[in-house]
Amino acid sequence: MDLVNPRPDIKTLEEEPLATTKETKLTKEPINQKNNTERDATALSPQQPEQTESLLTIETLLYEAVVSNKHGGSIVSFKLFEYLTHDSFSVNLVNDLNKNNLVVEYRSNSGGIVDLSQPWTIKENLKTKVITEPTTISFFINTEQGIIEKSLTFFPESYVVQVDINTERASENMFAGQYFFSWKGGLPPTETNITDDLVYTNSFVYQGGELEKIKADGENYLAADYNGLTDWVSTRTKYFTASFVPDTKTKPRSASVASQKKGDMELYDLSLVLPSSAVSSVFLYLGPLEYERIKKLKPSLEEIMSFGWGPIKPISKGVLWTLKKMRTFIPNYGFILIIFAIGVKILVYPLTKKSYESTQAMQRLAPEINKLKEKYKNNPQKLNQATMQMYKEKGVNPLGGCLPMLLQMPLLFALFVVFRSTIELRAEPFIFWIKDLSSPDVIFTLPFSLPIYGSGVAVLPVLMGISMFAQQKLMSGGVEQQPQQKMMQYFMSVFFFLLFNQFPSGLNLYYTLFNVLTIAQQTISPRKTISPGTPAA
Repeated sequence: MDLVNPRPDIKTLEEEPLATTKETKLTKEPINQKNNTERDATALSPQQPEQTESLLTIETLLYEAVVSNKHGGSIVSFKLFEYLTHDSFSVNLVNDLNKNNLVVEYRSNSGGIVDLSQPWTIKENLKTKVITEPTTISFFINTEQGIIEKSLTFFPESYVVQVDINTERASENMFAGQYFFSWKGGLPPTETNITDDLVYTNSFVYQGGELEKIKADGENYLAADYNGLTDWVSTRTKYFTASFVPDTKTKPRSASVASQKKGDMELYDLSLVLPSSAVSSVFLYLGPLEYERIKKLKPSLEEIMSFGWGPIKPISKGVLWTLKKMRTFIPNYGFILIIFAIGVKILVYPLTKKSYESTQAMQRLAPEINKLKEKYKNNPQKLNQATMQMYKEKGVNPLGGCLPMLLQMPLLFALFVVFRSTIELRAEPFIFWIKDLSSPDVIFTLPFSLPIYGSGVAVLPVLMGISMFAQQKLMSGGVEQQPQQKMMQYFMSVFFFLLFNQFPSGLNLYYTLFNVLTIAQQTISPRKTISPGTPAA
């Protein structure tokens, strides 16, 4: 049979805010077992000849999807061509734990769960197809309640799969005139560092302009119902997501999310409750967390992205936009980060110059301030007055070294967020031993793990720690430091070396280069002498 492709172009969907309510259930039932709390011994079977399982392969420019006719079209494999695992295989977003997806479930009017997990009849005679235009595969099943139809439409240049479900002929025999449309099992980890991958693994419900974030906590199966019109439900790992986004004409009555930890996995069941009296259309986005693709499908879906909080978000988006624009004419992200670090240093040069000059001024006044402390050690009020008078006479602003640094903090936080979590740096090599800018540049692994540091020995954190120590030494300007200051200087250098050892090499590359540029700035900057009435900062 011929494939049909009457689907509209994918477009941005409209927001429809509505208030929400939530109910929570706690059980010991594990996710992905047939006899969970939503099933019972009274499950009913459809009334049609038994079908055998058939596998259909769809290949686009972006992925290869293998679709089973079980559940009326479930994706049992989804391999991404543009993203590889550490052992050079295509990332597969579907495994045995989440192959029960795109599931339709409902209760009959008698109260029994209708089991639709068996193979459905396929309307198209298709085994393998490379598609160059929107392509639809249709399934149907004849139940005691009536015929149910489901179709999956694939698009050649998109990670979106459009799922249309027609339950109109069975609607009168469905309890409460509704059914569940579900994705079960979440997404498998794809990164070598599973612990880091799980940090970003969550599920989400978005209703009425409000985002609910759900994190698996313990081995108990925790299910939560969210009553009210639902904009979308989603689950994600560090770099990939599976999201249900209803079409504007489809009005989900509610949503539910169940979560459970299982070994090194976090499993999530996502469900939309859809009315059975009309054809429902839901977009499945199954693919990478690429900002432009996510935003195009549904503007509010960008809430699942890791851009930081509050005022950091727009800065993070600006940083990501700049890096992607530079990628259009510079093929290596390592060199992009170097140029970007130089650009940022030039941008903040006036601030760092002001901070450095103010720090120098304060250091040169330190001996005189110590004399005042000795002179007025029993009179704190007089000491404060004398100190402020000295600052005024010397033209020194005691906050001059802090304020410029504080103004830079939002940018530094944004850089940290983007470099640590953006998929654009994933598996991107630089030079020499740096093979992946999204992972630590480990050259060998210890047979044991140290607190904070971990077990991998990386090079860039060492260089960053040395550059940080050298920068702090230059900041002292040759003035003898108090023992406490020296101890803090050593502590901070060692602490950041340990902390950054498990951070992505792209982040360490940027910070190391930024420190080197700061050292160069401090070296060539003239040292000012302090004289009465001469502003120093």
